[in-house]
Amino acid sequence: MPKPSTEQMILMYKRMLMIRRFDEKAVELYRSGELPGFLHPYIGEEATAVGVCANLRQDDYITSTHRGHGHLIAKGGSLDKMMAELYAKTTGYCHGKGGSMHIADVSLGILGANGIVGGGIPIATGAALSVKMRQTDQVAVSFFGDGASNQGVFHEALNLASIWELPVVYVCENNQYGMGTPQCKHQRIKDISIRAKAYGMPGVSVDGNDVIKVYETADEAITRARRGDGPTLIECKTYRLHGHHVGDPGTSYRTRDEVDEWKQRDPILRLGKIICEEEDFSESELEAIDSEVTEELQRAIQFAKDSPSPQPEEALDDLFA
Repeated sequence: MPKPSTEQMILMYKRMLMIRRFDEKAVELYRSGELPGFLHPYIGEEATAVGVCANLRQDDYITSTHRGHGHLIAKGGSLDKMMAELYAKTTGYCHGKGGSMHIADVSLGILGANGIVGGGIPIATGAALSVKMRQTDQVAVSFFGDGASNQGVFHEALNLASIWELPVVYVCENNQYGMGTPQCKHQRIKDISIRAKAYGMPGVSVDGNDVIKVYETADEAITRARRGDGPTLIECKTYRLHGHHVGDPGTSYRTRDEVDEWKQRDPILRLGKIICEEEDFSESELEAIDSEVTEELQRAIQFAKDSPSPQPEEALDDLFA
């Protein structure tokens, strides 16, 4: 597997930092009453989205989850439009009508975040079918959680994708909990990736907090899909450092020691250490990236605040029927 170049690692570091800072600020704004709707932070899981999307082209497709900020930023989304959507402004990705859980941008291949558990799995499968019918070399990737791997649509989609040898990669973000239910309570298996065997496709489990390992594993799966060899199931073992949503303290179903243990495996700190030790980068250069991200985020917040809100007469705009 090809190791990412220094430039790629620095870009991945910046993308992970963008996701972290965006969600930290979104949590702060939400708790202050500035943001409407619901908010499900991606904090702690950044390496999965970034490691996978670093292998994708703009015309490749992804489907996301209710925890979709990270996927959009990893695919190259705009912080301006993203923040405006959270503020429910017309300049947002869905003109302020989708909010945190329904962000989409077809021009970037982002076919939508989804509040339905497992809802993106058949959409990515359909996108991969369209790729095969159009005879292009695009790839579709579906991100979903451990709980979604119990849904019937997961099994139906993997079965069809295998039969039709579709160019799709299924990425299970196993953050150890389906809402407040630990994986060991809703599955008898330890590795979700073994379910790939039932459908005759490769299945691999990887440390989802190691962005380089995720990058290399995704590279192999995406390359395989692009050359027409069919789907792959990747399980990224990761962890959400916040509760299921902003209003969930997460204290009733997990211990503080468990959270602290996973903080030691922070994907951003791990990559930063590698860049400094192996790529002749300095701590001050990493801090400069952080400052750049912070400034970009502040501009995005101001853009959102200065943008207009949707008007009542716009309620039926953008509908297909």
